[in-house]
Amino acid sequence: MMTPGYRAALLSCLALAAVAGPLQGAAAQQPPAKPAVAAPATPDRPVPDAKVAQPAQVKAAPDPDKVLARVNGTPITQRDLDVAAEDMADRLPRVPEDQKRDYLLSYLIDLTIGSQAATEAKIGDTPDFARKLSYNRNKLLLDEYLAQEAKKAATPEAARKMYEQTVKDVKPQEEVRARHILVDSEELAKKAYAKIKGGEDFKRVAAELSKDPGSAKDGGELGWFTKDQMVPEFAEVAFKLKPGDVSEPVKSPFGWHVIEVEERRTKPVPAFDAVKNEVEAYVSRKAQQDRILALRAKATIERLDAPPKPDSALRGGKGEGAEPTARPPAPK
Repeated sequence: MMTPGYRAALLSCLALAAVAGPLQGAAAQQPPAKPAVAAPATPDRPVPDAKVAQPAQVKAAPDPDKVLARVNGTPITQRDLDVAAEDMADRLPRVPEDQKRDYLLSYLIDLTIGSQAATEAKIGDTPDFARKLSYNRNKLLLDEYLAQEAKKAATPEAARKMYEQTVKDVKPQEEVRARHILVDSEELAKKAYAKIKGGEDFKRVAAELSKDPGSAKDGGELGWFTKDQMVPEFAEVAFKLKPGDVSEPVKSPFGWHVIEVEERRTKPVPAFDAVKNEVEAYVSRKAQQDRILALRAKATIERLDAPPKPDSALRGGKGEGAEPTARPPAPK
C-alpha cells in the first residue's frame, strides 16, 4: 500500500513533468523553458544523408581480464578499470572517453602504488583502519543489495501500474496561457494599457515597454500556468479574464502588469512516456526504502544511547513510525 508521503511525492513528480509554466513567486518575471530542439546543421556538422550513411560499427566488449598495466608486478585489469569508472562516474561527466580511460588507468596506478606503500607501513594493521574497512565494506554491500532490489522492482509493468494508480488521484487543474507587460510604475502601466486599447498590438507594446527580459522579446509570452504558479495578485486577475481580454494595470511584488489571456484549458495529465524515467526512478527509490523499513522491522535493535525525541529534526518531526530520513543510494 502506498503511504500518503509516497503518493504525494509521485504526484509532485507527475506535476513537475507536465507542461510547465513559470515558477511560483518569480513566475511573473520568467517565461517557461523552451522545449529542446535539434541543433541545425553546420558546415562542420552536416545533416547525415540517409543514402550514404554507414551502419554503426558495434564494438566488441573488452576482455574484463585483460591486463592493462602492472605496478611492481601487481596487475591492473579491465575489470579494475570498470570498477573505478563506476565509482568515479559523477566526477568525470564531461571528460572525453579516450581521456577518461587514460585518467582512470593513471588513477589506478597511483592507487596501487599508494596501497602498496601503505601496506609496507602496516597502515592496515591498526584498529582504526579495521573499523573504516568494516564500515566501507558494509556500505558497499548495502549499495549493491539496494541496487539489486531496485533493478528487480523497476520493471516496465511496475512503472506503468504505479503511473496508472497515481494519475487517478491527479485532480483537474485549470490553466491559462497569457502574456504580460511588466513596468516599474502605475503611470507606465496605464500608458501600455492605453496603447493596447487604442489598437496597438500587445506583443509590440510588450517588446517596447516591458522590463521583463525573459518574456519581452517574445511579446510578453508566459506560456501555460496554473493559479498556484503565480503570485496571488497576478493570478487572481489572470484567472478572471476570458481569452482575448486585457486587464487594467495590476500591482504585484514585481511591479505593475498588464495581462492578456490568450487561452484557457484543463491542465492535461502527462502521458506515461513523458514521465517514464521519473516514475521508474520513483519505483526504484520506493523499493529501496521499503526494503530498509522491512529489514528494520524484523531486526532486533538495541539502542544503548539516548534516542532522540519523536519530534526531533533527525526524524523530520514526524514522530514514531516516520520514514528514515537517509535516502538509499540511487539505483545503478
